[in-house]
Amino acid sequence: MPLLDVHDLQVHFNTDAGVVRAVKGVSFSVERGKTLAVVGESGCGKSVTAMAIMRLVKAPGRIAGGKMLFSVDGTTTDLSALEPMGPEMRGIRGNQMAMIFQEPMTSLNPVHTIGHQIMEPIMLHQGLGKRAARTRAIEMLQAVGIPAAESRIDDYPHNLSGGMRQRVVIAMALSCNPSLIIADEPTTALDVTIQAQVLKLMNDLRERSGSSIVFITHDLGVVAQMADDVIVMYLGQIVEKANVEELFRDPQHPYTQGLMNSIPSMAIGKTERLEPIKGSVPNPLSLFQGCAFAERCPHVMDKCRAHEPPLKETSTGHLAACWL
Repeated sequence: MPLLDVHDLQVHFNTDAGVVRAVKGVSFSVERGKTLAVVGESGCGKSVTAMAIMRLVKAPGRIAGGKMLFSVDGTTTDLSALEPMGPEMRGIRGNQMAMIFQEPMTSLNPVHTIGHQIMEPIMLHQGLGKRAARTRAIEMLQAVGIPAAESRIDDYPHNLSGGMRQRVVIAMALSCNPSLIIADEPTTALDVTIQAQVLKLMNDLRERSGSSIVFITHDLGVVAQMADDVIVMYLGQIVEKANVEELFRDPQHPYTQGLMNSIPSMAIGKTERLEPIKGSVPNPLSLFQGCAFAERCPHVMDKCRAHEPPLKETSTGHLAACWL
């Protein structure tokens, strides 16, 4: 059984203008010891899906349907059936599953030392005393490559660079040896050199600990480096799902093809231009029939505007939602 099995997840936000269906019937699974990349442009529902799994969606948002089955230590739990702030979910969140947020400066409390913030979940979930938790926190800082961890543990977040703060957030997420790590664009705020170091660090830690990773990003270069499997999202839906090699070798959905064509490449001549995806994402409040990508698709047909394409298998393990 997969570590995480999501069935028909739906997340809605009630607004004055109407109901925003941020996630529309998303289904996927995360295998043990593997990395699943979730790809798509801003506003497609990547982060909301992650927050729903962690049960961190707050009002006016709500989980409107679906199941999220989390299987660890021989026990399967439907996360969607738990109270978000109840004892069972609080025992899972930060312990058996953890999240690395996009911006480390907003993830860390500026008035507490980094050591205090790493020690808190260790003492809460592992039942260790303050001295043992401090030793464990120093070990985690060393594991993520923080130099002079014995003295750095008493630093405040503002004493560290952006790359070091992100390493601290990763150390915090890994401190209780979680089975599942959700990384929500953890390298977006970092420069390219630090980004490469953080990605290598996450790969090394995954291989060492055997954890699974859900890696949310809009950077296909990161996907090629990190992922085993990929799902591509557009306007709250999965439009393509495949193994990473298969997706890069033969993208099936026009949206995925557009993402691939817009990547800068050394193979492109100086006089050639990148091919951007024309148009913009539809208003999530708008009601329309057919494929959500139809107005931006270079291959659109009358059928596309009339009927929504199902997500179906085009080859073994490769699924796409397109009438082509």
